[in-house]
Amino acid sequence: MTEKDNNSIITSLLLKWYGEKGRDLPWRETTDPYKIWISEIILQQTRVVQGRDYYFRFIGRFPNVESLAVAEEDEVLKLWQGLGYYTRARNVHAAAKQVMTTFNGIFPSTYPDIISLRGVGEYTAAAIASIAFNEPYAVVDGNVFRVISRLFGIALSIHTSEGKKIIREMAQSLLDPQDPGKYNQAVMDFGALVCTPAQPRCIDCVLQDYCTALAENRVGELPVNDRKIFIRNRYFHYFHIQHNDNTFLQKRNGSDIWKNLFEFPLIETPTPFDFTELEKTEPFRELFNGTSSLSVDHRLTIKHQLTHQTIHTHFYRIIIPGEIPYNPPKEIFKIENEQLPDYPVSRLTHKYLEII
Repeated sequence: MTEKDNNSIITSLLLKWYGEKGRDLPWRETTDPYKIWISEIILQQTRVVQGRDYYFRFIGRFPNVESLAVAEEDEVLKLWQGLGYYTRARNVHAAAKQVMTTFNGIFPSTYPDIISLRGVGEYTAAAIASIAFNEPYAVVDGNVFRVISRLFGIALSIHTSEGKKIIREMAQSLLDPQDPGKYNQAVMDFGALVCTPAQPRCIDCVLQDYCTALAENRVGELPVNDRKIFIRNRYFHYFHIQHNDNTFLQKRNGSDIWKNLFEFPLIETPTPFDFTELEKTEPFRELFNGTSSLSVDHRLTIKHQLTHQTIHTHFYRIIIPGEIPYNPPKEIFKIENEQLPDYPVSRLTHKYLEII
C-alpha cells in the first residue's frame, strides 16, 4: 500500500468518525466567516464549555463585522471579561476595523487576505478559509500536532522549524480537497476527544491500526515538547479606596498584561511586602498624599496564575472619612461606587469583586 493510499484511508476513517462522534457546536451551523472567526479566536486558550457562552454573548451584541468595528474598545473588553488573554479582544476589534477600511466591509475570502488581518495566524486563517470558503488549507494546532506526531511517529520537537514543517506537510497530505472544512473540524475534534494529551482513548481509536506510536508503545512520549517555560513571580498590592460614595480606578497602559483594562490603584513590589512595609514606600506616600485617618481592611490574598507569570496579590479596602479630602495622583480617577461593574477588569480583579 502506498503512502497516498494509507493517508486516504486515514482521512476516510476520520471523516466517518466525525460524522458519528463529532461535537455539536453552534459555530458549525454556519459558513459565515465572521462568526467562524469569532469562534476560533474565543477558543484560543479557552475550553469549549466556557467559550460557548461567550460566543453567544459576543455574536448577540456584535452580529456582524460592522457592529464590532464601530464599538468602543471598553465595551469589547467588557464582553471579553473573564476569558483572559485580552490581546485577542483588542486584535479582534482592530481587525474588524481593518475589514471595514481595507476590504470595504466584506470579510476577505482568500487565505492570504484572511491571514493579513490583525491577530489572525496560520491556524485561524486555515480554519476560516476551509470552513467558510472551501479552500484547501489544513489547520495545524496543538490537537493536530499531537494526532500527526503519534500517527506517523514523528520524534522531532514540535517547537523546532523542522518538526513544524514536517507536521504541516503531513497535515496537508491528509486534507480532503473535496471538503477541507469538514476534515479540519474532524481532526480537531479527534485530538480533543480521542487522541488527548493524557489518557488517550487508544482502545476506542478508529486509527489504531495505522498509529505508529501505538504500535511502538510510544504514545506517552509523543509529541515531543521540550519547551521550557520560565515562570516570573510578581507581587501586586491593590487598594480599593472608598471616599464618600466614590471609588477610584486607573487604566493599565503600555505593553504589560491586561493592557487597557481598569483596576484599583496598584503598587507592585519586587518581593513580598506586608502592609507595614508598604506604608514606608514612596509609591504609597504618593498614592495617599499625606491623607490621614485611613481605615484599612485586608480583604483578600490570592495567587493568580498566568502562562508565564504568577501574580501574588493582596487586595486592601481603604476607607477615607468623608470630611477628609482626597486628591489622588493624576492617573487615578474617581467614579461612583455603582459604576464599578461597568468597567472591564482582569479576571484577577473580578475575583475580588465577586466577594465584596
